[in-house]
Amino acid sequence: MRVPKIDPNEMSGRQKEMADRIAGRRGAVRGPYQVWLRSPELCERVESLGAFCRFESSLPLRLRELTLLMAARHRDAQYSWNAHVDKAVESGIPAEAVRAIAERREPEFDREEDAAFYRFCQELLEERLVSEDTFRAAERHFGAQGLVDAVGALGNFTMLGMLLNAFEVDLQADRTPPFPDIRGYARVEDA
Repeated sequence: MRVPKIDPNEMSGRQKEMADRIAGRRGAVRGPYQVWLRSPELCERVESLGAFCRFESSLPLRLRELTLLMAARHRDAQYSWNAHVDKAVESGIPAEAVRAIAERREPEFDREEDAAFYRFCQELLEERLVSEDTFRAAERHFGAQGLVDAVGALGNFTMLGMLLNAFEVDLQADRTPPFPDIRGYARVEDA
C-alpha cells in the first residue's frame, strides 16, 4: 500500500470512532478503509453510502454484487473483485457470466431482468450514456428507484476502485491478482 496503515495507538478520536463502526459492520478494518480513515469525515460518508449500496438498496443482492463486479472490472480494481467475486456467484450471478465479465466478454444471464440490468450498467460505464431502449427495458424490471440505486452503486463502487488503485491497496493474502492482463501491483496484505 502506498501509505502505511494507521497505528491504532496513533489514531485520533474520530479515526477510532470510525474504525470501531467499520469493524462492527464489516468485521474488520480492511483494504480501502485503511486508507479512508486518513480522512475520517470522508470515511464516514463513504462507509455510509457503501453500506446502503451493499446492504440496503432496493436492488436484489445478486444485482448489488453485480454492480460491484462491473465497477471493479471497469476500473481494474483487483482488491474489490477478489472481495466480491464469490459473493456474486453465491447470490445468483452465473459463474460463467462472472468469468465473461473478468475476460471482458459479453456475459449471458439466466434471467431476462439481469441481462437488462447488465446492459444498463454497461452502457453507463462504457458509453457514459444509456440508450432509450436500454433505459426502458431496465426501467420495466426495476422502476425508477432501482435505476437510481444502480447509478448510485456504480458511482460508489467506481470511487472505491479509484481509491484502491491510486493507493495500491494490497490484495488479500489468500487471493491472486484476478486480471493478469493489466499493469499493476500484486502485493498482498500483511497477515
